[in-house]
Amino acid sequence: MASGSLKSILAAAVTQGVTEARARIFGHVLNPTGKRSTHKLLRKKLIGEKVAQWYPYDIQRDDPLVMAQQEQERLSRLEMLKRRGKGPPKKGHGRRAAKRNK
Repeated sequence: MASGSLKSILAAAVTQGVTEARARIFGHVLNPTGKRSTHKLLRKKLIGEKVAQWYPYDIQRDDPLVMAQQEQERLSRLEMLKRRGKGPPKKGHGRRAAKRNK
């Protein structure tokens, strides 16, 4: 009976040693507990620069005159809607607030 448990202990030790050696040789990260780790996420290449190359450079975002003109157009459109009674409601007076107060 003692030899059976000794064999299983030796087999487990050999298996663990082989696993550690394999991880060292191939550069893997050992995770014997099986807990979640960020290694897989951190191993991936960063894609920010690649994604930024897909989109053309927008000069309007950097030009303050263009941004000011767009903001002025937005405000004038909002003012026109408010005069017609179609503007956004005041904070706390919208549709969801009306449901909550019933």
